[in-house]
Amino acid sequence: MLAVLSPGQGSQKPGFLNPWLAIPGAEARLRAWSGLAGVDLVHLGTEAGADEIKDTARTQPLLVAAALLATEQLPLDGVDVVAGHSVGELGAAAAAGVLTAEAAIGLAGLRGREMAAACALEPTGMSAVLGGDPDEVVAAIEKNGLHPANRNGAGQIVAAGSLPGLADFAAAPPAKARVIPLAVAGAFHTPYMAPAEAALDAAAPGIAVNDPARTLLSNLDGKPVAAGAEVLRRLVRQVTAPVRWDLCMASLRELGVTGVIELPPAGTLAGLVKRELKGEGAPEIVTLNTPDDLPAARDLIARHGGHQGGAR
Repeated sequence: MLAVLSPGQGSQKPGFLNPWLAIPGAEARLRAWSGLAGVDLVHLGTEAGADEIKDTARTQPLLVAAALLATEQLPLDGVDVVAGHSVGELGAAAAAGVLTAEAAIGLAGLRGREMAAACALEPTGMSAVLGGDPDEVVAAIEKNGLHPANRNGAGQIVAAGSLPGLADFAAAPPAKARVIPLAVAGAFHTPYMAPAEAALDAAAPGIAVNDPARTLLSNLDGKPVAAGAEVLRRLVRQVTAPVRWDLCMASLRELGVTGVIELPPAGTLAGLVKRELKGEGAPEIVTLNTPDDLPAARDLIARHGGHQGGAR
């Protein structure tokens, strides 16, 4: 059972798309998608510095473009399961056949712009909480008027909300937990992003969708979603809803996934899977960062994939 995972914001690195432009047609694809996203994806993926590509409005379409470039080089018929973290869900939805590449890029551009605009309305932020009892951590987050925006599993939860609330939370952290402020523009996946959700909701009726051609797991509850219309509804809702990556990984285990490929820029989700799905039966993992990794990814699909014929 083979799963392909698409990473989210924070995984980007300066110049990470440079190797991919050696693939015939890749630069032309990026230039065409740039028009849909409203940003120069070639520049962002090759020449832009770290500060420029951490801008939400730029980062989100850049990450989706990277996922699309990579999946175009993979035999997707052999892929059984797909999932994405936060904006990575758009890349996963395209890999599942729910969205066209063009629709995924257009949505990523809109999502990034609107979330950046929502961040500018009020000073908010996010902090990673490492360790501690998960229930105690969530209780402490909520006690400070914050939101558990990401529950990533492997001992990692992300708190989000007002800057004073985050400061109070960090000053008195839960037992056996470390609090690390994150360099992000605002409180993603919380009610602070309601204006962005409204903008996506308004655009959703004009987006054509198909039912998933393979199992697509949702950040909302980690469960497979069988209908394209429901996938789109959840993509809109997820802007303000917590990312339950812990539940996505639980579903990978329950489905019996034996091989995992993380799309570029790879490493973050592979690390979480490695820490959470360890021991006997741990999946074999390939981090797909450059075209040089494609042979290993295709080999993993050949050995572990093709065990289901459609969505569950």
